[in-house]
Amino acid sequence: MTGNTVNAGIAHRLYTEGEKIADTKAPAGPIAEKWTTRKFEAALVNPANRRKLSVIIVGTGLAGGAAAATLGEAGYHVKSFCFQDSPRRAHSIAAQGGINAAKNYKEDGDSVYRLFYDTVKGGDYRARETNVYRLAEVSAAIIDQCVAQGVPFAREYGGLLDNRSFGGVQVSRTFYARGQTGQQLLIGAYQALERQVAAGTVEQFTRHEMLEVIVSEGRARGIIARDLVTGEIETHLADAVVLASGGYGNVFFLSTNAMGSNVTASWRAHRKGAYMANPCYTQIHPTCIPVSGDHQSKLTLMSESLRNDGRIWVPKRREDCDKDPRTIAEEDRDYYLERIYPSFGNLVPRDIASRQAKNVCDEGRGVGPMVGDFRRGVYLDFADAISRLGKAAVEAKYGNLFDMYARITGENPYETPMRIYPAVHYTMGGLWVDYDLQSSIPGLFVTGEANFSDHGANRLGASALMQGLADGYFVLPNTIRDYLAKGPFEPLSTDAPAVVEARTSVEQRTARLLQIQGERSVDSFHKELGHIMWEYCGMERSEEGLLKAIDLIRGLREEFWRNVRVLGSADTLNQSLEKAGRVADFLELGELMCIDALHRRESCGGHFRAESQTEDGEALRHDDEFLYVAAWEFAGGDGDGEMGAPVLHKEDLVYEAIELKQRSYK
Repeated sequence: MTGNTVNAGIAHRLYTEGEKIADTKAPAGPIAEKWTTRKFEAALVNPANRRKLSVIIVGTGLAGGAAAATLGEAGYHVKSFCFQDSPRRAHSIAAQGGINAAKNYKEDGDSVYRLFYDTVKGGDYRARETNVYRLAEVSAAIIDQCVAQGVPFAREYGGLLDNRSFGGVQVSRTFYARGQTGQQLLIGAYQALERQVAAGTVEQFTRHEMLEVIVSEGRARGIIARDLVTGEIETHLADAVVLASGGYGNVFFLSTNAMGSNVTASWRAHRKGAYMANPCYTQIHPTCIPVSGDHQSKLTLMSESLRNDGRIWVPKRREDCDKDPRTIAEEDRDYYLERIYPSFGNLVPRDIASRQAKNVCDEGRGVGPMVGDFRRGVYLDFADAISRLGKAAVEAKYGNLFDMYARITGENPYETPMRIYPAVHYTMGGLWVDYDLQSSIPGLFVTGEANFSDHGANRLGASALMQGLADGYFVLPNTIRDYLAKGPFEPLSTDAPAVVEARTSVEQRTARLLQIQGERSVDSFHKELGHIMWEYCGMERSEEGLLKAIDLIRGLREEFWRNVRVLGSADTLNQSLEKAGRVADFLELGELMCIDALHRRESCGGHFRAESQTEDGEALRHDDEFLYVAAWEFAGGDGDGEMGAPVLHKEDLVYEAIELKQRSYK
């Protein structure tokens, strides 16, 4: 692969290149001083003036809930939106294993710089240095904040908070509350949020879905939302808008995401001018309960923390795959991660663990029932841990996870090894933001998984919760004030052209979906899209497969707008209509993901191109060609699935504090 190779995306006129972009908000100077400098340079807002300023926050997970609570506490008027019936039902609740922080309680060599280094390396050197260092810097304060809120972190015998290891690191920096860390952290943020609701600084809108962002005179000034109970289309105006709406893993249909998780808020903003960055960077989690048949509509995550004490293996011989694993002798087992990566063993990063699981299953050494033409499963075995620590100790650490596994599979993991297989989990791509977390639309800020900023091409385990709370509690409140200090902006009326245009587009799109009255269900389109994405834009991508996927998605999208059947009406509760709008956006996003994967002719992290690998099958980067963030601009379309060729804007990645290297976990 050379720089002279013609890019297939350009050759097929799938995209065009625009001007380069840059993050202009990160201050100059040593990386350890940038955040302190930025906080000082950011304009202040007089407490008395904060009451005059309003902020809309879409999403109530850790990033959105923490931001709403913090901005409300500061005195701003906040409108908080979620499509669930309670903020506590946000998908953050499903995170199990823990949250990273550089507090070095174990005295095992951890530090802010090591957390920063591990995150950049884990992301295969495709993350922005400045944002990652800030994340590591504020991580310790997150733990203090959560302890003060009463989050019941595990403690060791001396009274200090306990830690465990996660994939991609050789230290213990992950704080946890058994296997319920996300739930407990969200309860903390929820309590802080409800305190501000009671105080009157936060106005809460549950069962509301954002369907459009209002952009007036180049600034984000509000949203159009649908009341999911009554069907009413509502206009909400503010001085700034924050999207904390999570990731887009459900584009694959089967994922570990909650059923309702979607891309609509981000995609509507993208269509209005917000750049979408690195959309092909999706994470396949190695520790999920395997697919068991066509009846499934989602997959279940088993926490990566299980890899601390569980050993991953498959039989050495194909003929042993049908046997009871307890009868397979030790010498007939292939602990393949320990064999290939002796330094990190079972704790290699997620992208590596997932690809190796796929490789051994492709070799015919997978375990469990036949699904399609092969067995999709490897063993996660706790026999050694139970023998070494005792069943009671293992139960104390992982009991709720073991119980969940037993309820879903009907198998007892204390007696028989768990079966796991990779599944779509997290998206490292998202809306492009600068150091202030502001998108390419002034006044539109993006936090948590909805932005691209902190993980590069692969996210380390336990870093999602860290980023969400860092953005919500500590970063956004300090950066958004620099923007709000210019306000309050000229009041916007509901009959202003930008407002009318946004509302009309939502009403017309809703009417169009209901008018088609075709023959296929929304779910059938979603499932077919998911199959295409998993087959051609999943764990392994190729030029041939991606070109085929783009053609298939375009054909499927054309059929959707011609043949989908959406039942019911717009003026009431209508989950069929909700799903249709979300799948329509997934059908557009899927094409962009494939174009992004096609243009990036290298392997890095979760993006693995078959044409770019080392002799031993590891990801092979090409820093001379692809050391940049790919930020895509929407090129227009008619709203019924037609899209112009997106425009690629490159943000060069500059590494000053870390030396670029090919990753090695051996």
